[in-house]
Amino acid sequence: MIKIKRIYEQVDKEDGYRVLVDRLWPRGITKEAAVLDEWNKAVAPTPELRQWFHHQPALFAGFKQRYKNELKEQQEELLRLRSIAGREPLTLLYAAKETAINHAIVLKDVLESMK
Repeated sequence: MIKIKRIYEQVDKEDGYRVLVDRLWPRGITKEAAVLDEWNKAVAPTPELRQWFHHQPALFAGFKQRYKNELKEQQEELLRLRSIAGREPLTLLYAAKETAINHAIVLKDVLESMK
Protein backbone atom coordinates (compact mmCIF):
# COMPACT_ATOMS: atom_id res chain seq x y z
CA MET A 1 0.00 0.00 0.00
CA ILE A 2 1.22 3.48 -0.92
CA LYS A 3 -0.03 6.57 0.89
CA ILE A 4 0.80 10.24 0.69
CA LYS A 5 0.88 12.58 3.64
CA ARG A 6 2.06 16.06 4.54
CA ILE A 7 5.20 15.91 6.65
CA TYR A 8 3.47 18.20 9.14
CA GLU A 9 0.82 15.58 9.95
CA GLN A 10 1.07 13.35 12.99
CA VAL A 11 3.32 10.29 12.65
CA ASP A 12 1.25 7.12 12.68
CA LYS A 13 2.34 3.52 13.17
CA GLU A 14 0.31 2.70 10.04
CA ASP A 15 2.68 4.89 7.97
CA GLY A 16 5.14 2.05 7.57
CA TYR A 17 8.24 3.13 5.64
CA ARG A 18 8.34 6.95 5.62
CA VAL A 19 10.06 8.69 2.70
CA LEU A 20 10.41 12.45 2.28
CA VAL A 21 10.13 13.07 -1.47
CA ASP A 22 11.00 16.79 -1.55
CA ARG A 23 14.34 18.27 -2.66
CA LEU A 24 14.20 20.95 0.01
CA TRP A 25 13.96 20.25 3.72
CA PRO A 26 10.54 21.35 5.05
CA ARG A 27 10.43 24.51 7.13
CA GLY A 28 9.83 24.16 10.83
CA ILE A 29 10.49 20.41 11.01
CA THR A 30 13.48 18.96 12.81
CA LYS A 31 15.02 15.77 11.54
CA GLU A 32 13.98 14.06 14.77
CA ALA A 33 10.36 15.20 14.45
CA ALA A 34 10.19 14.03 10.83
CA VAL A 35 10.70 10.37 11.81
CA LEU A 36 11.99 9.40 8.37
CA ASP A 37 13.31 6.16 7.01
CA GLU A 38 14.84 8.09 4.13
CA TRP A 39 14.96 11.41 2.33
CA ASN A 40 14.79 10.65 -1.38
CA LYS A 41 15.64 13.74 -3.44
CA ALA A 42 16.14 11.69 -6.61
CA VAL A 43 12.40 11.19 -7.16
CA ALA A 44 11.49 14.81 -6.41
CA PRO A 45 10.82 17.24 -9.27
CA THR A 46 13.85 19.14 -10.50
CA PRO A 47 14.26 22.69 -9.17
CA GLU A 48 13.45 24.04 -12.65
CA LEU A 49 10.16 22.12 -12.86
CA ARG A 50 9.21 22.99 -9.29
CA GLN A 51 9.82 26.70 -9.93
CA TRP A 52 7.91 26.60 -13.24
CA PHE A 53 4.88 24.94 -11.63
CA HIS A 54 4.86 26.97 -8.39
CA HIS A 55 1.67 25.09 -7.35
CA GLN A 56 -0.51 26.94 -9.84
CA PRO A 57 -3.66 24.88 -10.47
CA ALA A 58 -3.80 25.92 -14.14
CA LEU A 59 -0.36 24.37 -14.72
CA PHE A 60 -0.96 21.06 -12.94
CA ALA A 61 -1.76 19.01 -16.08
CA GLY A 62 1.45 20.19 -17.73
CA PHE A 63 3.38 19.65 -14.52
CA LYS A 64 2.15 16.05 -14.26
CA GLN A 65 3.36 15.22 -17.76
CA ARG A 66 6.74 16.92 -17.31
CA TYR A 67 7.26 15.27 -13.93
CA LYS A 68 6.39 11.83 -15.31
CA ASN A 69 8.99 12.42 -18.03
CA GLU A 70 11.57 13.30 -15.37
CA LEU A 71 10.70 10.15 -13.42
CA LYS A 72 11.53 8.00 -16.45
CA GLU A 73 15.17 8.77 -15.62
CA GLN A 74 14.74 7.35 -12.10
CA GLN A 75 13.59 3.81 -12.88
CA GLU A 76 15.98 2.19 -10.41
CA GLU A 77 14.71 4.36 -7.54
CA LEU A 78 11.10 3.81 -8.56
CA LEU A 79 11.58 0.05 -8.63
CA ARG A 80 13.23 0.15 -5.21
CA LEU A 81 10.35 2.17 -3.72
CA ARG A 82 7.82 -0.12 -5.40
CA SER A 83 9.61 -3.10 -3.85
CA ILE A 84 9.37 -1.53 -0.40
CA ALA A 85 5.64 -0.94 -0.96
CA GLY A 86 5.28 -4.63 -1.78
CA ARG A 87 6.64 -5.59 1.64
CA GLU A 88 5.14 -2.93 3.92
CA PRO A 89 3.11 0.27 3.81
CA LEU A 90 4.98 3.11 2.08
CA THR A 91 4.17 6.72 2.94
CA LEU A 92 5.40 9.44 0.61
CA LEU A 93 5.86 12.63 2.61
CA TYR A 94 5.72 16.11 1.12
CA ALA A 95 5.67 19.66 2.48
CA ALA A 96 3.43 21.46 -0.03
CA LYS A 97 0.40 23.21 1.44
CA GLU A 98 -1.74 22.19 -1.51
CA THR A 99 -3.05 18.67 -0.92
CA ALA A 100 -4.90 18.29 -4.22
CA ILE A 101 -2.15 19.35 -6.65
CA ASN A 102 1.35 18.28 -5.71
CA HIS A 103 4.11 16.01 -6.91
CA ALA A 104 3.47 13.28 -4.32
CA ILE A 105 0.10 12.56 -5.97
CA VAL A 106 1.82 12.06 -9.31
CA LEU A 107 4.61 9.95 -7.80
CA LYS A 108 2.08 7.72 -6.03
CA ASP A 109 0.21 7.19 -9.33
CA VAL A 110 3.43 6.32 -11.14
CA LEU A 111 4.46 3.83 -8.45
CA GLU A 112 1.03 2.22 -8.37
CA SER A 113 0.99 1.85 -12.16
CA MET A 114 4.18 -0.25 -11.90
CA LYS A 115 2.31 -3.23 -10.39
